[in-house]
Amino acid sequence: MPAHLLTSIQSTPAGLTLAELLAQHPAVARRTAQRWLGQLVADGRVAAQGAGRARRYIARGARVAAAAVDRFPASIPLSADSLDVLAYVDQPLQARKPVGYQRDFLDTYQPNVTWYLSAPLRRQLHKMGHTAQADAPAGTYSRAILNRLLIDLSWASSQLEGNTYSRLDTRALIEHGQVAQGKAAMETQMILNHKTAIELLVANVEGSAGTAGFDRYTLLNLHAALAENLLPNPADEGRIRQHGVQIGKSVFRPLSVPQQVDEALALVLHKAGQIADPFEQSFFMLVHVPYLQPFADINKRTSRLAANLPLFRANLCPLTFVDVPEAAYSRAILGVYELTRVELLRDVFVWAYERSTQEYLAIKQDLAEPDPTRLAYRDVIKQTLHAVVTHPGEAALARITQAVATRVPEPDRAAVQALVVDELRRLHEGVLARYGLRPSEFVAWKAGTADALLSNK
Repeated sequence: MPAHLLTSIQSTPAGLTLAELLAQHPAVARRTAQRWLGQLVADGRVAAQGAGRARRYIARGARVAAAAVDRFPASIPLSADSLDVLAYVDQPLQARKPVGYQRDFLDTYQPNVTWYLSAPLRRQLHKMGHTAQADAPAGTYSRAILNRLLIDLSWASSQLEGNTYSRLDTRALIEHGQVAQGKAAMETQMILNHKTAIELLVANVEGSAGTAGFDRYTLLNLHAALAENLLPNPADEGRIRQHGVQIGKSVFRPLSVPQQVDEALALVLHKAGQIADPFEQSFFMLVHVPYLQPFADINKRTSRLAANLPLFRANLCPLTFVDVPEAAYSRAILGVYELTRVELLRDVFVWAYERSTQEYLAIKQDLAEPDPTRLAYRDVIKQTLHAVVTHPGEAALARITQAVATRVPEPDRAAVQALVVDELRRLHEGVLARYGLRPSEFVAWKAGTADALLSNK
């Protein structure tokens, strides 16, 4: 009998997906759960909403509560234009006109001439996001807040995709490699992928030598980091899609010809790179990457992280999407998809950025300055650590001493060697990507050299 599944569904007003149900009831086989859910739907005790992996099962008595949860939040102030967009996308699917990708929406945008964000609004955003590191080398602020940023942005962006990890769960996973109990493997992978992708952006934007920009290489690799182990076809990770896609709960039909998608993406990146204002750049990517749907999936996640790149460069507060309701974000994106109108997304963007800045400016006094030695010898530390772990049969301290002596001036050698040892002692599975390591290499190292090194305190 599926009574225990029904109890779980009834206790969650917004309903549960199949993956969420299986996470709560790991002893139930997937096919069995599907059969029981079909029976509950047929009996009229549960309603199924949505399609595919996004389908949610809602107890019939909870439908009113679920509708309230799905309502656009009144706490986000909207302009009259935004209310028009909201009124349209809130209509049933059958009342909205099917529409394809409108290339003119992109073609008519002229960088630094066309503005999605008005001059007064841009000034307001700059004032909100200003930090004490504004005149420091690019990426200084994002490095200083990296530990907090990894947790907030990974958690909030994943929540917008239905991930049920809590903020505390996310922190435990990112800082200690501790997987939350009762969560689907896909949810854990999503969080870790966000972490890797954020580290990729922050590492590449550092200082005047930063390489991350709005170019094909960065966007494709950002997508690959976010998509790792989450797509049905691994070949789609970091690759322009080779097939058509459909958008759930929308009448929008994206481009289906790969060559046209590729050409449009090249133009998106070219125009984004020409935009002078970091907030306009950020919003432009938030609009045009999901609208184009250049990848088989994970387009919105890619756009949310890409939208932070110009903010990292300018040492502005990040846009973490903390507290952004999915009901608000999804409707705002629908306005872009179906009407090529940005007003609703713009209002959500401004509200979300204000929430983000409140979080980060409130903790600015607690930010520790980056360790100058760790910063100056970042590459040496990473490469030495990688070499130690990938050669578990060799004497770790001897290898560290030799590497440091070869690449570090004598006055800094002791400090750098201590930093490498400290990094090794804190190494866990949640940070392996930072050092280019595979889990198997980490396990082999822990079984050998690690014990002697870690005990030598």
